[in-house]
Amino acid sequence: MKITSITILFWPLSMLLLSDKSQTSKIEVKCNFTAKNYALIPANINKNVTILDLSYNQITLNVTDTRVLQTYFLLTELYLIENNVVILHNNSFGKLSNLEILNICRNSIHIIQQGAFTGLDKLKQLYLCQNKIVQLNHDIFVPLKSLILLNLQGNLISYLDVPQLFHLEFIILYGNPWNCSCSLLNLQNWLNTSNVTLENENITMCSYPDTLKCYNIKTVPYKAECYSKFPSSITEDLYIHFQSISNSTFNSFLNNLTKNSERESQGKSWTFLVSVVVTVLMTSLLISIAIKCPVWYNFLLSYNHHRLEEHEAETYEDSFTRNPSPPPQISDTSSEETIVIFEQLHQFVVDDDGFIEDKYIDTHELREEN
Repeated sequence: MKITSITILFWPLSMLLLSDKSQTSKIEVKCNFTAKNYALIPANINKNVTILDLSYNQITLNVTDTRVLQTYFLLTELYLIENNVVILHNNSFGKLSNLEILNICRNSIHIIQQGAFTGLDKLKQLYLCQNKIVQLNHDIFVPLKSLILLNLQGNLISYLDVPQLFHLEFIILYGNPWNCSCSLLNLQNWLNTSNVTLENENITMCSYPDTLKCYNIKTVPYKAECYSKFPSSITEDLYIHFQSISNSTFNSFLNNLTKNSERESQGKSWTFLVSVVVTVLMTSLLISIAIKCPVWYNFLLSYNHHRLEEHEAETYEDSFTRNPSPPPQISDTSSEETIVIFEQLHQFVVDDDGFIEDKYIDTHELREEN
């Protein structure tokens, strides 16, 4: 009973303490450093700051600025209007998990890296107006799971992939040179079928081609050939998914390429050495073949026989049967004469009349016999 009575007495007190802590955690701490000509984000700001305005300075959001900015992890609103920001690097706002409003309008931003908005899970409003953005990869918006408003007014964007923002309610796109060709059909379908409201729709006009300048991007008519290029929303989703996979694969390939460049150079040196050795061997083989070629040619030329035609063979047989003569007797001859006679037996010369003349036959003896 005593324990229960004590808990009943201290219960209201504990609730009051918890309410005081919750109220202190919701206290807004505003810091205004506009038009101070700061080149860097000050590091001596109150760490409990929740709303920080650094507009109209010379801040570039370099590595030093990013390191200092991430110490203010209680920030809910950050304003960097009209500074000198050119590039939004990866993890520029990585530790600002409580940030809900980010305004970077009127800078010179033309590059936004893919992981620039990583960690901004609670961001609801993103203002990128009046910069020099030409192209946006839809993957940069993937970490912004709570985004409600996206302002891209006054940039140099002519084409935009459908952003993967499922909770988006408002989008501002006017002041860009929109190219209303078939490539913009996906964006138009998304604007017409989703719950997103296109702010200033009447002035979000086409800039190209000239025949469509009188239309806004949400109502521009497209020809049937444009729909044949984009047959269904399923293929669009597959294309987007494949493009994201190819981009990640390409980035990993670049990283592996830089890491393995030395290994590849060593492998190429071995390949070059082997190719040189093979070239030398092939060259020596060709030279030896070229040297041996005349010898083989002469050897083949010594067998220059002529095949008799049918009528030539018959006449030659008739003349041979009519005038038989015994083979000459070779006796008491030296070895040199035998070799000469053997060579003459195997040497045939084609006469002009088409017959084969045997130099072994003595023409003078044949005349006497006739």
